[in-house]
Amino acid sequence: MTTTDNVSPGFDLARDMHYMHKALKLAEQAAALGEVPVGCVIVDTDKIIAAEYNQRETANDATAHAELLALRAAGRSRPSWRLDGCDLYVTLEPCLMCSGAIIQSRIRRLIFGAADPKGGMAGSVSNVFELPSNHQVLITGQILAEECSLLLKNFFRARR
Repeated sequence: MTTTDNVSPGFDLARDMHYMHKALKLAEQAAALGEVPVGCVIVDTDKIIAAEYNQRETANDATAHAELLALRAAGRSRPSWRLDGCDLYVTLEPCLMCSGAIIQSRIRRLIFGAADPKGGMAGSVSNVFELPSNHQVLITGQILAEECSLLLKNFFRARR
């Protein structure tokens, strides 16, 4: 089942906001380094097992998105790359590359902050999570959307 409702059925909005605040703190760290301010945490049974932010400029790596870095770290923290039962919180709706990795990693839920009208693949431009796949990810969007969006807007305004 895939949903882009404000909250996926059976899940706790206060919990989602708590972990999105953690992701926002990481996004602020990225901005301080001149990186696009996107932060990501992966949670397994109320424990953060990975926390990363964008590092494309720092690492000179087009694939160093917060989500991919967090998925790699989470995989190293477990006996398997399969992240069954884990929830991924990210401040910006994932791109096509990250969305595919989220599906392949067997993430249970994707929770994102700001929608990305130019590249978001969880409902804004398209929704790859609705394509036939061997794994279905529950999606909750727009958690702390204003805060996440404002951080991005301020970052790009300062760069212009």
